[in-house]
Amino acid sequence: MSVSLDGFVGGPNGEIDWIFRTMGDPTAGEWIVNTLREAGAHMMGSRTYYDMAAFWPYSDSPLAPAMNDISKIIFSRKGIKDGTQVDRTTRALADAKADRIGGRPGVTPTAVVLQSWAEPTVASGDLAEEVLRLKEQPGNFILAHGGAQFAQSLVASGLIDEYRLVIHPIVLGRGQPLFSRLYSPVDLRLISTTPFGSGVVATVYQPA
Repeated sequence: MSVSLDGFVGGPNGEIDWIFRTMGDPTAGEWIVNTLREAGAHMMGSRTYYDMAAFWPYSDSPLAPAMNDISKIIFSRKGIKDGTQVDRTTRALADAKADRIGGRPGVTPTAVVLQSWAEPTVASGDLAEEVLRLKEQPGNFILAHGGAQFAQSLVASGLIDEYRLVIHPIVLGRGQPLFSRLYSPVDLRLISTTPFGSGVVATVYQPA
């Protein structure tokens, strides 16, 4: 996840324009693409699903193939509609569509790409139970995306095996924090740090 220097994953109204504004260095994008490609599945909450389903199938970003080709797991107790058919207007989606790094929408998606977003796996049970069940299945790691509330719930569950955080050189002051639902401190062990010319730093941590 992209995180501001003071620990926010979005602005007060879900703004993510700062992510694109501070990315800059293409090597940072390559690091993210490599992480996306290694995943066995992309896991996210329903709000993020609808934003992504409205964006990635139509994007020309270098990140789009990995987002489109790898299977998705959506957490929603109420189920979901076909995200490719939902008329979506959010601040995060508008920020992504406006930015060149995110890739301007305009690509005509294939039927396979649309199907990958229209028919994801839906997990509707208890969060911890569903995550534990998914982790027992074979395959590469499950990469969790947002939104902020879903990510906060995952952090609070204590089931995250590794944090891959792209820290941006910006202080937001207020917004949507990543670690606000922790019940007690969590000690982490630094696995790697990769700085980029733009000031962005990719960090990988595991529970100590």
